[in-house]
Amino acid sequence: MRVSLFVTCLVDQLFPQVGEATVEVLHRVGVEVDFPEDQTCCGQPAFNDGFWPQAREVAKQFLRAFSRSEVIVAPSGSCVAMVREYYPLLFQEEPRLLEQARELGERTYELSEFLVRVLQVEDVGASLRRKATYHASCHGLRALGLREEPLRLLRNVRGLELVDLPGWDECCGFGGVFSVKMPHLSAAMLEEKIRNIVSTGAEVVVATDVSCLMHIAGGLRRRKLPIQPMHLAEVLASTAG
Repeated sequence: MRVSLFVTCLVDQLFPQVGEATVEVLHRVGVEVDFPEDQTCCGQPAFNDGFWPQAREVAKQFLRAFSRSEVIVAPSGSCVAMVREYYPLLFQEEPRLLEQARELGERTYELSEFLVRVLQVEDVGASLRRKATYHASCHGLRALGLREEPLRLLRNVRGLELVDLPGWDECCGFGGVFSVKMPHLSAAMLEEKIRNIVSTGAEVVVATDVSCLMHIAGGLRRRKLPIQPMHLAEVLASTAG
């Protein structure tokens, strides 16, 4: 099978190691990966802030960039949800683009979703001798219905001690522009998330979206807590120990 990597903005600009880890994992399970170089943002920031005409133009570029891709995989439930769930809203008055968006959405997957649901792979040969806990990112959990997929993969990482996170399915408070528009509420939500993470005694907190990890990492750093945020792809690509 051959897939196209949808790298997402935050991964491309701030966390390239997550994109590299995603490719490593896909290669390990026998999947070829290409990278459409004309891909840009999926349009989610503009869409969420109500700038739908601008988001529509960005989404059109996404449709062009991935028009020839057989399967699209991204290390982000948030961005995949944008393509799958919200592109049809953007193009509801443009039948040709609406059909294209729906068809593209049907072959766009978040990484753990692709591994477990499509390839039916739960063990990618990873190993990491750390104590870890898992935070479920909102879009992956609620929009894509990913509850067990990341956990199944983590349970098969050799040496990883996976402990339950209280409030694992509660938002960390990031929410993109939400954290900018409602900073005090965002900070309160983050404070509760940090308390829960600390209560587990974990050395590592894992999530499927770098946006959540970036927000959580800021809270951990400000409190000088020695807990490492890791994207699921980084854990799955690891062979340490």
